Amino acid sequence: MAYESTAEPIKLGYLFDFRLPESFPPDMRDDLVRPFHLVFAEGQRRGLIDRPVEIVFREVEGLPKGSVKAVIDAYGELVDEGCLAVFGPHITENAVPMREEIERRFRVPAINVCGSDDWLGEWTFALPQGSMTDEPVFWAQLLAKGGHTEVGALVERSLVGESYIRNFRKACREEGIRIVAEVAIPQTAQDISEEVRALHEAKAHAIVHCGFGFGVAMVNPALAALNWDPPRFMGTAFQNAWINGLLWNAFLGWTGVDQYDEGNLVGQRFLDVYEADAGRRPQYCVPVVNHDVATVLLHAFADAHPLSPRGVAEALERVKMLPAAAGAPGTRLSFGKWTRRGWMGAGYLVARQLDPDGVTSRLVARFGQE
Repeated sequence: MAYESTAEPIKLGYLFDFRLPESFPPDMRDDLVRPFHLVFAEGQRRGLIDRPVEIVFREVEGLPKGSVKAVIDAYGELVDEGCLAVFGPHITENAVPMREEIERRFRVPAINVCGSDDWLGEWTFALPQGSMTDEPVFWAQLLAKGGHTEVGALVERSLVGESYIRNFRKACREEGIRIVAEVAIPQTAQDISEEVRALHEAKAHAIVHCGFGFGVAMVNPALAALNWDPPRFMGTAFQNAWINGLLWNAFLGWTGVDQYDEGNLVGQRFLDVYEADAGRRPQYCVPVVNHDVATVLLHAFADAHPLSPRGVAEALERVKMLPAAAGAPGTRLSFGKWTRRGWMGAGYLVARQLDPDGVTSRLVARFGQE
């Protein structure tokens, strides 16, 4: 091939800020990256980009189990390798301090799925898998529709937990719901029998969990010991069930906030492509969410002039009204100058319940629809 016909690949950093367990299924690990390969290959076939995209993957243990330093160091390595953008970090406790370092030292754009508005800035964009401001509103709506007027809250001792409960108090006031007890719990999986008992003694009609999700791991056994089976709700920590077998069992019977909606035809058409390529059809949030992340990055790479970190950041601002595979039908992807959250419309989140049979995840509600 002639010298003039070749070009180096565009490098995209993929920063995964918690280490997946050794038991993590290989197929699900594939679900993290295959959507990017499929979207970028289709973009090259269509002529949107004229060179391949190389994904540079880093997996480190950030908070809640590791450290912010590990995440910052990994970001620096991706920048040193020439990545024009980074997907991650994704956990709020890592992302918020990471933003400061991106603005101060790295100045390479990042997009992630964390739900904190404090992540958003000049170089930092999000397709949030939920939001600590939005989700509490949805919990309160679900509680009100179910007639649950007195609720107890399990609040992880973390930035995520504190952000959730602050916004949940406000949402409950709007819906006429009384929080009868707020109980602090660890951020990691520990015995919280006494904390669950406190909610039972406060005569809570339902339970809401505020946090990243590991704190839920021992709730169901504590409920069983009390012979208590209240309605229970959580945020997008619900999505962690798909990547962690322990949490799958822990979330049985819970209603959580999710982004997979089988009625979204954009997502279903993408899964048709995925199935033809991989020989399986993963019907959960990760493939459709990562399709949307890859889609906005594809359009940014195509429109970046020059093809540099600043060029990509400015091109992300010009991504407008692309059909989304995640969320309810009609969800769109749009950014803009100082518009850093990209899914538009209340329907980017839906409510699903993991039934006690341990198999069925069913749609409960689409937010924004009466």
